[in-house]
Amino acid sequence: MAAAEGRVPAPTIEVRSIDWVPEDERHGKVWQQGPFWFLGNFQFFTIAIGFIGPAVGLSVFWTFVAGAAGILFGSIFMALHATQGPNLGLPQMIQSRAQFGHRGVIVPLFATLFTFVAFNVVDQMLLAAGLHGIWGWNATLAAIGLAILAAGLAILGHDWIHKAFRLILFIAAPFFVVLTIGILTGKAGGAQAAGLGYSFVGFMTMFTAGASYNITYAPYVSDYTRYMPRNTSRWRIIWSVYLGAAGSPIWLIPIGAWLAAHLGAVDGLVALRDAGNSIVGGLGTIAAIMTVLALTATMGLNAYCGMLTVVTGIDSVRKIEPTRSIRIVWILVLGLVWLVIGLALSDKYVTALSNTLILMLYLLVPWTAVNLVDYFLVRHGNYSVTDLFTPKGIYGAWNGQGLITYFVTLAVMTPFAVLVASPGGNSPYTGFLASKLHGVDISAEVGLVVAGVVYFVLSRGRDLSAERAAIERSEHELGLSSHVDAGSAIRA
Repeated sequence: MAAAEGRVPAPTIEVRSIDWVPEDERHGKVWQQGPFWFLGNFQFFTIAIGFIGPAVGLSVFWTFVAGAAGILFGSIFMALHATQGPNLGLPQMIQSRAQFGHRGVIVPLFATLFTFVAFNVVDQMLLAAGLHGIWGWNATLAAIGLAILAAGLAILGHDWIHKAFRLILFIAAPFFVVLTIGILTGKAGGAQAAGLGYSFVGFMTMFTAGASYNITYAPYVSDYTRYMPRNTSRWRIIWSVYLGAAGSPIWLIPIGAWLAAHLGAVDGLVALRDAGNSIVGGLGTIAAIMTVLALTATMGLNAYCGMLTVVTGIDSVRKIEPTRSIRIVWILVLGLVWLVIGLALSDKYVTALSNTLILMLYLLVPWTAVNLVDYFLVRHGNYSVTDLFTPKGIYGAWNGQGLITYFVTLAVMTPFAVLVASPGGNSPYTGFLASKLHGVDISAEVGLVVAGVVYFVLSRGRDLSAERAAIERSEHELGLSSHVDAGSAIRA
């Protein structure tokens, strides 16, 4: 088998979508996950996150500290999903049927699909505006071109996305190293705006932004680790994903804060170009081009995951054959959807869209906590793969434990939530408990704890021994040569 022989097959247009990946198609190295997730955040969307710190009164230093702390915290939850892909060989949301039921999974599917589409709408708007600001390109034509490139990469599929990410990263990184050195040595010009320093509210706002940024990656991870060999070390792949996903925002967020505090930047791409060119002629322009390519590739990543979500949702209601054709069709449909929405929105709607993304974060937090508690603490990685593809299997059509936990958690999170305000306006919603915390939003942190505890308590009476026969039958049907105790494997 290819996996056993250690050969990496030549990339072709991917055949699979939501179906199980057989042992003889497994390939890839653990170290490759690090650069992949590093590039996922190595673009000017991440730089723009750094703008938040100075906007709430933090200096560059305190923005770095708060942002890094938040990133390190949020990355824990997204990285823990990494081991599910090699163990089960399934997309992330197919595995979630075990917690919510074959049809009940539609509830968190709504959150994940909207997140993927909304991120691409935002990315498209940022890229089109930035390209217009730098080179005067027509924003509409730029958006169309970017959508075509992103959809094309998603159609090529899993292996091509991995290869594109590594290539872009290895080309882009040296330019950002020079840019960083130039900023640290004072070659990029500018002076820090007056009045910036430290405040608790500002620190917590930046911490929450950092934590939220990588928590929203949680639904992606298993989609891009499911081709890894089944015996992949749990801790090695978790650490690879964690360090990659955390490393780039910890690097770029303070650069964004510096651009905002020292240059008064409002457009990350234009500011990046200007700062780089002031250090070395042409450096900023090249860095801007590379970050455009990185963000376009990330749009392809979003399109790919969005497709898996749509196909999972359809299959949850009506059984379908997960072919290459259906994968391509839904990528094209999603590409058209985000393109039309992005072109229809103007700058004045960016705040409303940002609030929608915040709402999607609220909807994702209960899911990730339920999924991780079920995988690590309840079932210990043992699942019947074949039963995940039928509403008549051991996981049922609707799982009350997961669904009750989900909605209870949302209710508990609501008083802690805060929606952002438009420039010069009042926040459209601030929960009464958030008001007592001076407007600091800790709903995500509260939700993670509540969902984990509630689901674990509700699951304590589950008879897991009754699932063992189904797991063994599943492995026999899948043609696995020998039974592997996944629970033991993930604890290794």
